[in-house]
Amino acid sequence: MEDLTQEEWVSQLENDANAVILDVRTDAEVADGIIKNAIHIDIYKGQGFIDEIEALDKTKNYYVYCRSGNRSGQACSVMNQLGFENAYNLLGGILEWEGDLVDKD
Repeated sequence: MEDLTQEEWVSQLENDANAVILDVRTDAEVADGIIKNAIHIDIYKGQGFIDEIEALDKTKNYYVYCRSGNRSGQACSVMNQLGFENAYNLLGGILEWEGDLVDKD
């Protein structure tokens, strides 16, 4: 896992053809908006979270965020334990996000 500032996260994401954005917030938090093209998997789903994460492609690079950066850091650690090599945590989370948000599909 690597913690990235918003600038590093966005810069790396924009230049990564193998990138997947992962939002690990709750449904209520996601209702306020989500980063465009993000996949939403609530970390509070417990085993359901693990099951959904394990179904993801481990060859991709995951850019993970939550509200403040704490849960996304935990999610990155879980992903590393499950064999994901590239999980990047957004420091400060959505609270410090300066980019646009869209409604969840």
